[in-house]
Amino acid sequence: MATYKIDVDHSDIMFKVKHLMISTVTGIFKKFDATLEIDEDDLTTAKVTFEADVNSVDTKNEQRDTHLKSDDFFNAEQFPKMIFKSTSIKKIGEDEYKLIGDITIRDITKPVELKVEYNGSAKDPWGQERMGFEVSGKINRKEYGLKWSAVTEAGGLVVADDVKLALNVEMIKQA
Repeated sequence: MATYKIDVDHSDIMFKVKHLMISTVTGIFKKFDATLEIDEDDLTTAKVTFEADVNSVDTKNEQRDTHLKSDDFFNAEQFPKMIFKSTSIKKIGEDEYKLIGDITIRDITKPVELKVEYNGSAKDPWGQERMGFEVSGKINRKEYGLKWSAVTEAGGLVVADDVKLALNVEMIKQA
């Protein structure tokens, strides 16, 4: 088994949510960590752990970010980490996998299925082995206690319940 750590300088942890049901707001987490334990010949052996610092959320709007950190959403003061732990991974195509695990937001843990695209491996100019992945999925924010909601005059939601997850991940093999 080999252990890989996420390269935070070459990885993005993003989410997207509909605003007023007509546009999409994108956010990122600036501080995060992940570990991958794997038999490099068989990606279905992967064990993944990930955590994001909720206080590092950035939607390019300071007022919105402050609201996201409040008890209406993440309650970052009481629950500063969002955590994912894999339970299994299944090959579903050439370089496509289904990553199954538990995600904890606030104090609520629920199973989630994520689509993983394996982009391959390469040695960097310094001799370090790297692996690249694109991960996507969707969760319902209200299932995790991110409960704030408002309705427009026309009856539409200000913020959608479904949140799309999009992660571009580069992992570095540890010595």
